[in-house]
Amino acid sequence: MASPVAASPLLARPLRAPFAALGPRLATPVAPSPLPAPRLVHVNVALAESLGIATDAAARPALAALVAGALLPEGARPVASAYAGHQFGVPVPQLGDGRALVLGSVADATGDDVELQLKGSGPTPYSRGGDGRAVLRSTIREYLASEAMHRLGIPTTRGLALVASPLPVLREAEERAAAFVRTAPTHVRFGTFEWLARHRDVAAMTALVDFLLPFLPEVPRTGDAAARATALAGAVATRTATLLASWMGVGFVHTVMNSDNMSVLGLTLDYGPYAFMEAYDPAWTPNHSDPWGRYAYGQQPAVARWNLDRLADALALLAPRGALAEQVARFEGAYRDAWRTTLRAKLGLVRDGQGAERCAGAFLQLLADQRADFTRAFRALSTVRAADDAPAAARDEFPHPEAFDRWCAGYRALLRSEGRPDADRASAMDRTNPRLVLRTAALQRAIERAEAGDDAEVARLFEAVQAPFAARDGDEDLLLPSGEGASALSCSS
Repeated sequence: MASPVAASPLLARPLRAPFAALGPRLATPVAPSPLPAPRLVHVNVALAESLGIATDAAARPALAALVAGALLPEGARPVASAYAGHQFGVPVPQLGDGRALVLGSVADATGDDVELQLKGSGPTPYSRGGDGRAVLRSTIREYLASEAMHRLGIPTTRGLALVASPLPVLREAEERAAAFVRTAPTHVRFGTFEWLARHRDVAAMTALVDFLLPFLPEVPRTGDAAARATALAGAVATRTATLLASWMGVGFVHTVMNSDNMSVLGLTLDYGPYAFMEAYDPAWTPNHSDPWGRYAYGQQPAVARWNLDRLADALALLAPRGALAEQVARFEGAYRDAWRTTLRAKLGLVRDGQGAERCAGAFLQLLADQRADFTRAFRALSTVRAADDAPAAARDEFPHPEAFDRWCAGYRALLRSEGRPDADRASAMDRTNPRLVLRTAALQRAIERAEAGDDAEVARLFEAVQAPFAARDGDEDLLLPSGEGASALSCSS
């Protein structure tokens, strides 16, 4: 049964449905299955206001109904997106939105289109026998992580609001259902192109490329379909390189970098058993469904490059494979440059060169040798003074500080050679190295309390991640490492 259309002015502007207009090959009409008795757990008020969505007390019942799938805004045309993909390196010919529906797009305060996607909306033709529901645990994790990444300056989808329901759903154990609305300019992914390539649908792929051009202003709109597809591949490669360098810079481990989880806009998409790495280990992944470490922290750039090759394979329906290969190969140089720039900024260095590279490499090795906390150790480096050989506070982050002292002597020499005032460097470093990231243990506490009906800790974490670089009173418990046992997660997380 179709959900009723909102009669109240929940949205200041009606939705448009540009993705649904791409046709049935990509967009399958599906009515959401409303969740019973939804409880509005949290609302991203700033995001809602930017989209012209009311969040005052009078509007909240309607907003909860929208997120629960019981109320559709004017102009909504809910559709499930079809896509394919490579999961853990294995091609899967049909995937698609098994628990999500694109409702439509609304203009934000700057006039740009933002797509609203309802996640946890019930079964679709792509549910593969599943119930189409999201659970409160994974919904809180994605809602908070996407906001944390946004505030870290990392391209990402974002959560608009989430609801919990008493409806039981079975995963590894019985849990409670939830749903949330997430936003992005578009949720098109590498796997969307793989789907069209499998069906040899030239017309639909040409239309999809043209649909994406407004979101990729660096791609010329001139030329034939082959030229546009080739330029699109290069733009996606460059955006993906920038994204991966930003992930690596904050120790973010996505853990399920299947090609169907990769955004063509270079956004962080589909938060599953992610984590922010604590003890530095390039081979680490929190996902116990990945015993091979395919998607471990240090493997992420190589996997992104592999996925870009799969995108090029799909786009070969429109353009010569050789030309596409040249474009996706731009990833290597773009990533190398972005990562070197990221590391220099994290160390407070301004000059490129072998000295900076050696210093960064030696520090990462020091972190690995001592399994020091990635976030805390980098943040503490701003306490080092170039002209002062007294022990730096950063040494307290290392179990064997003598090794840090030896590295720090060379670091100080490099800082002195650059001549940058300590105060200026420290200030810049503290704007680059976050004080706070979303740690697994803190997340788990918020989830457990929300499952018991107390949403205060979700609100507290949401507020904390708004300012990840700033010193704040009362959040000291959020800065503590989670410990090894807190980071064993599965693909249902």
